[in-house]
Amino acid sequence: MNKKLKLWDATMLVMGSMIGSGIFIVSSDMMRNLGSGYWLIAVWMITGIMTIAAAISYGELSAMFPKAGGQYTYITEIFGKMPGFLYGWGLFTVIQTGTIAAVAMAFGKFTAYLVPALNSQPIFQSGGFKITWIQILAIGIILLLTYINSRGLKNGKILQDVFTSSKIIALLGIIIFGVILVKNSQWAENMSFGWNAFQDFGTDTGNTLEPTTWKSIGGITLLGGIAAAMVGSVFSSVAWENVTFMSGEIENPKKNVVKAMVLGTSVVMVLYLFVNFVYLHALDRNGIAFADNNRPAVAASEVIFGSTGTVIMALLVMVSTFGCINGLVLAGARVFQTMAKDGLFFKSAAENNQNEVPGKSLWMQGSWACLLALSGQYGDLLDMISFIIVLFYMVTVFGVIWMRIKQPNTDRPYKTWLYPITPIIYLLIGSAFCVLLIIFKPQYTWPGFILILIGVPVYWFINRRKSN
Repeated sequence: MNKKLKLWDATMLVMGSMIGSGIFIVSSDMMRNLGSGYWLIAVWMITGIMTIAAAISYGELSAMFPKAGGQYTYITEIFGKMPGFLYGWGLFTVIQTGTIAAVAMAFGKFTAYLVPALNSQPIFQSGGFKITWIQILAIGIILLLTYINSRGLKNGKILQDVFTSSKIIALLGIIIFGVILVKNSQWAENMSFGWNAFQDFGTDTGNTLEPTTWKSIGGITLLGGIAAAMVGSVFSSVAWENVTFMSGEIENPKKNVVKAMVLGTSVVMVLYLFVNFVYLHALDRNGIAFADNNRPAVAASEVIFGSTGTVIMALLVMVSTFGCINGLVLAGARVFQTMAKDGLFFKSAAENNQNEVPGKSLWMQGSWACLLALSGQYGDLLDMISFIIVLFYMVTVFGVIWMRIKQPNTDRPYKTWLYPITPIIYLLIGSAFCVLLIIFKPQYTWPGFILILIGVPVYWFINRRKSN
C-alpha cells in the first residue's frame, strides 16, 4: 500500500473518529445515573485513564505488526483466526457500521434544527416501521462519504484533516466562551452535593433526582451507577483504534501509529473533560440531566450564546458528525479488505480499485450501514456496543502481556510505557465495567454475547467452504 498518511493525518483520524455526537448528548444520561457534578467528572476521568492506557498498550502491538487491519490483525496474529474473525464479524455487523448509522442519524437530527421541514410526517410508515426524511439524509451522507473515499485516499484525508481541525477549534471556542460569557455560574451548586449520588427513577413525579438505590456490592452502592454512566462516556471515547486499520498507508507506522493514538486520545479526553466543566458551569444538574431531547450541549449553548445558541450548536454537531462519519468510513473498509485477503470476508473486497483504495469493501460497509439506518434498529444495536468494544479492547490489551510471556525476545520497536502497570490498569477497569454491566444492565450485555456467538457457525461455514 502507498504510504500517504503522515503523523498529522493519523492524529486527525484518531481525534476525528472519536469526536462524533456522543460528547454533545451522553452527559444527560450520565447525570441521571449519578446526580452529582463530582461523579460526572470522576466518570469522565476514569474513562480518560482507561482510554489512554489502552492506546499506550496498543502502541506496542502496532509497532510489532505495522500493517493494515490493525486490531483485527493483532488479535489474529496473537490468538488465531477465529478470535480475529469474531472481532471482524462484530465490527462489520454492528460496531463500525452501527456507529456510522447512528452518527449519520445524529447529523440528520441536528440538521433538522436548521431545516424544520425534515421533521415532517414520515415518507412511509407500516406499523412500527417508518422511513423519515432524517433517515434519507443520513443515508445520503453515508453514500456521499463512501463515494468520496472510493475516489482515492487523498480525498478522504483532506476531508478528515479539515473537519477534525474545525471541530477541535469549535470545541475550544465553546470551552472558552463558556467560561467568559456565562453570567450565573451553576458550578458551586452542582458541586454542593459532593460524593452523594442521586438517580432518576423515571416516575411520574416529574424531572427530579432522588437519592440513589443502586444495589450495594461490598458496601459500595455506586458501582452500578458508575457502570451505567460509563456506557455513555465509553461510547463517546471509542473508535480511536481506527488509525490502526490504516497502518499499511501511514508513513513509518512503527512510530507514527502509537504517537497518533496517544496524542489523539489524550487531547480528546482533555477536551471532553473541559466541555463537561462548561456544562456544570452553565447548567444546574437538572438542566443537564433533563435537557431537551438529551442534548445538554444545546442547553448550555443557549445559556452561553443566547437565542443563537441552538443554531451554533447545530452547526457544530453537523461539522463534528460529518468528520466522524468520514473517519469511520475511511478506516473500517481496510479491516474488511484485510479479512478478505485472509479468506474470511467476501473475496471481491480484497481488491483495490483504480484509485488504489478498497472500493468494494467501502461500498459493502456503506450499504450495510445504510440498511441499519433505514431499519431504525441501529439504536438497539448500539446499546451493546460499549460492552462489545471493551471486551475486544481487553482481549487486545491482554495480547500485549501474552506476547511478552510467549515471545519475550521478539523485537519491539516501541514498548508499552510503565509495563505491566498500564495494561493491568486497563484490564482492571475494563473487567469491572463489564462485570457491573452484566449485574446491573444485562440488557446491554447479552445481545452482544449472542451476536458474537452467531459468528462462530459463520466462521465454521466459511472454513468448511474453503476446505471443500
